[in-house]
Amino acid sequence: MPPLLQASPVPPVAEPKSGWRQERKHNSLSEVYASIRVPAANASFWRKLMAFWGPGLMVAVGYMDPGNWATDIAGGSRYGYTLLSVILISNLFAMLLQHLAAKLGIVTGRDLAQACRDHYSKSVAMVLWVFCEVAIAACDLAEVIGSAIALNLLFGLPLPWGVVLTILDVLVVLFFQNKGFRVIESIVAGLIVVIFGCFLYEILVSHPDYLGIAKGLVPQKEVVTNPGMLYIAIGILGATVMPHNLYLHSSIVQTRAIEQTEPGKRMAIKFATIDSTVALFLAFFVNAAILVTAAAAFHENGLFHVADITDAHKLLAPVLGAGAASAVFAVALLASGQNSTLTGTLAGQIVMEGFLDLKLKPWVRRLITRGIAVLPALAVTILYGEKGTADLLVLSQVILSLQLSFAVVPLVLFTGSEAKMGVFVNRPGLQLVAWLVSGIIIVLNLYLLFTTFFK
Repeated sequence: MPPLLQASPVPPVAEPKSGWRQERKHNSLSEVYASIRVPAANASFWRKLMAFWGPGLMVAVGYMDPGNWATDIAGGSRYGYTLLSVILISNLFAMLLQHLAAKLGIVTGRDLAQACRDHYSKSVAMVLWVFCEVAIAACDLAEVIGSAIALNLLFGLPLPWGVVLTILDVLVVLFFQNKGFRVIESIVAGLIVVIFGCFLYEILVSHPDYLGIAKGLVPQKEVVTNPGMLYIAIGILGATVMPHNLYLHSSIVQTRAIEQTEPGKRMAIKFATIDSTVALFLAFFVNAAILVTAAAAFHENGLFHVADITDAHKLLAPVLGAGAASAVFAVALLASGQNSTLTGTLAGQIVMEGFLDLKLKPWVRRLITRGIAVLPALAVTILYGEKGTADLLVLSQVILSLQLSFAVVPLVLFTGSEAKMGVFVNRPGLQLVAWLVSGIIIVLNLYLLFTTFFK
């Protein structure tokens, strides 16, 4: 059996003096940093892949969280399968950006938050931190609302009580993280299997038009020329590419105890990219399945204006004639909300520690994050009920869209800098594509914000 590397913390590798303003004081997620052993370079492909498998699944959670559901349901019910191409393109964008995030973490030993703090002035870094904290709170808000809606749909639990109950998620995350990072990765993988299985069932009982699905994967000019379709398409893009995932991925790839050499880093980048790309294909299936189910159940039955998660749940069973369809839909929503909680709270810890170079006890950090999300969600559910939570869910996605540029631009800048990345710097072709993708995301999200607030 090939020897295994020791799981002891790996000392930081010296960076070019022109590359970073200062040396980092703490490893990212120091309690689990380099805690997972990886096989030696001469091990088999599958042994190495299994050692690196996991972070991609945690990242993929952000691409199938409750915030994505409303846009996918609206797109499917109103325009059938046409917007499947938008989900596909969004996922391709995400695959590129997550590759860059993983490469940044592996090569530099910094997560994206630490890299921003080291590169920018203190005032700029503080502004970026505030923006990122707002985005983390918005993401957590979507998770809280999604879980509360799912508990209401499954058990009739009033929305305010469902919101309060999500505070317990903090304790669950803390308990399992103390058991080791592999345990958290396994829980996330298990919940993804639940979500995947639920939507596989939904597709089978909805009997979609498979030829229509194939056509929908090909981009149509109507996506751009039809204002209503364009608006939902941008919403899908904005809800798919999540800023907190870039911070998260650049950190959790460092849980592997890799050799701090050029061959060791190349191996880590290779397998981390395979891991995230395959996981994002699973996320693509889930998002596409939500839209396909809405298209088959609602659009093909003349129900063109179903855009609310609760309405979709109520209509699925009677429209499809399958009694379990609504219950399975709610189970998938609950699994999605719980999964997003695990990754969202970790992202919050990474962002605060990275930007501020501050170590807090994990339970303090997560209680702060969850409290920021629970208070507005609780107020809205008490005052406005279901309609208010639906509007709040949409608002959380708009806030995430606003913050996305402040994560994507530094990521592309850093990975395109030879002073910071050395021999691992983005090649000119990759850098050009990265800037093109970034520009498209930024322009479309600005358009989404403009149409949301000024039209």
